[in-house]
Amino acid sequence: MIFFPNAKINLGLFVTGKRIDGFHNIETIFYPVPLRDVLEMIPSPDGKFNFSTSGKPVPGKPEDNLLVKAWLMLQHEFGLPQVHIYLHKILPMGAGLGGGSADAAFAIRLINQLFKLGLCNEKMMDYALRLGMDCPFFIKNTPAYAWERGDKMEDVKLQLSGKFLVIVKPSFHVSTAEAYAGIVPAKLGFSLKDVITKPVDKWRNYLKNDFEKIVFRKYPEAETVKRDLCKKGAEYASMSGSGSALYGIFNKEVNLKKHFPNCFYWGGGLT
Repeated sequence: MIFFPNAKINLGLFVTGKRIDGFHNIETIFYPVPLRDVLEMIPSPDGKFNFSTSGKPVPGKPEDNLLVKAWLMLQHEFGLPQVHIYLHKILPMGAGLGGGSADAAFAIRLINQLFKLGLCNEKMMDYALRLGMDCPFFIKNTPAYAWERGDKMEDVKLQLSGKFLVIVKPSFHVSTAEAYAGIVPAKLGFSLKDVITKPVDKWRNYLKNDFEKIVFRKYPEAETVKRDLCKKGAEYASMSGSGSALYGIFNKEVNLKKHFPNCFYWGGGLT
């Protein structure tokens, strides 16, 4: 059985408070985009577990991979037989696009179907939350307003079909801890759910990513990418998550690959 875990972008990302548990409260809109990995899982023909990858290198030990953790969690929970897992990695890592979270969440969805577990979305989201804050988003995989640690979500009506997206990831990686360093939380003075009902070209007046100041200060090339996306006609441009990927939303299809050498580049239509 084959699934295609997709990326997400953040439409606005505001750090609104520091929690007593050491985490931060945020507000953001998650939006799924059609940049995808390839994930295959089959019952093991030899009774042994196997995890193999191709495409972009997947660092670390297999048992530390979120996708493998998702499998081990459900295998233990339901006493499942061994599987072979194959991941073709296309989404860049350390980009703020949710690639690792998507792989883990789609693994839960795939296991649910492969072994006919009959899990509802809410139950799968509960399992996904054990793996990471934004993992539950990829269970429903529809536009959502997220708050608190990003784990509280509410569906929103947002349709960007007919728009075109360009994603550019510079070569550097931004860790979450690095991005949070220097953040000064502040309450949001407007409703994100109201803002996204406005035309896309009005979003720049409201939708900000609080991590941009920190990342742009340390990596000026990221700010240059955002500025260039705007110069090339993006109605709205932003960094996604805590970086380092940046994106632009366009009214028409564009090919800007030659303008961003030595960067990961993807462009395509939104649905």
